[in-house]
Amino acid sequence: MAGMDHAPPPFFKRGPAPLALLTFYIAVSLAIFVFDLRFKSLELLRQSIALVVDPVQRVAQTPGSLVDYASHYLQGMHSLQQENDELKHAKLTTAPDLQRLAQLEAENERLRKLLSVTEREKANGQVSQILYTARDPFSRKVIVDKGQQSGITAGQPAIDEAGVVGQVTRVFPFSAEITLITDKDQVVPVQVVRTGQRSVVFGLGNGQLELRYMPANADIQIGDMLVTSGLDGIYLPGFPVAKVVNIERDSAYSFARIFCVPIAGVENFGEVMVLSPRQALPERPPETAGRAATNDGQRVKKKRMVKN
Repeated sequence: MAGMDHAPPPFFKRGPAPLALLTFYIAVSLAIFVFDLRFKSLELLRQSIALVVDPVQRVAQTPGSLVDYASHYLQGMHSLQQENDELKHAKLTTAPDLQRLAQLEAENERLRKLLSVTEREKANGQVSQILYTARDPFSRKVIVDKGQQSGITAGQPAIDEAGVVGQVTRVFPFSAEITLITDKDQVVPVQVVRTGQRSVVFGLGNGQLELRYMPANADIQIGDMLVTSGLDGIYLPGFPVAKVVNIERDSAYSFARIFCVPIAGVENFGEVMVLSPRQALPERPPETAGRAATNDGQRVKKKRMVKN
């Protein structure tokens, strides 16, 4: 049976016990750890392994990084959309209040300027709100909320913070009609600030004015400022009226055609200052007898020439 006595197959061989192997590996690991910690002998090996493993690790982490980036992007987009919706809602909610506030601030600024004009020019008046324009489309007239009950009378001038606007032409119990200086029936005596020349401006009905009765060779330039002369007894002197924008000179005519634009916001204001009536000017002195006789003689000569 000696021939039958042989070693068992390798499949049935048993090595060291698992606990022994575990103890051996732990001991080896601790020995390597202590040796490396003390002598830094494995630093180069670790760096080499890290250099090889880092690209692989980055590639392995790429799907997770992409998922995280996409998640943060979608969350950010949702947050921005929600914030945008809230801002739009807040804007719509506060828009009427902001518009009303802006309107009130502009109105207060205009009123302060109106009051400063009266204080600067030492004139009295009362602020009036424009209700609507006149029904006649060919006239330049507005209706204000002050009338006979407020002491308004026909003939009182109206101004804004920039200059002359017009003149009260009709008065009702609780309102009044103001004819603007751009109306075809409105005339304002003026004076050229630069030269002191006096003349009158007529409204043209199209938003412009015409300075008339100025000789063709008169010293007038584009950009000259015109102010009230005060000769009519209605407007106080010195209020801005218009600015020269175009001059047409023709030697065939005695007078130049001079076009101006109003300085005041004639067509786009909301409040005006109706000035108190000006103190009446002294009456004109009577003509002398000699001058009256001369005038009568001239009239007689003209009549005779007409008869002949």
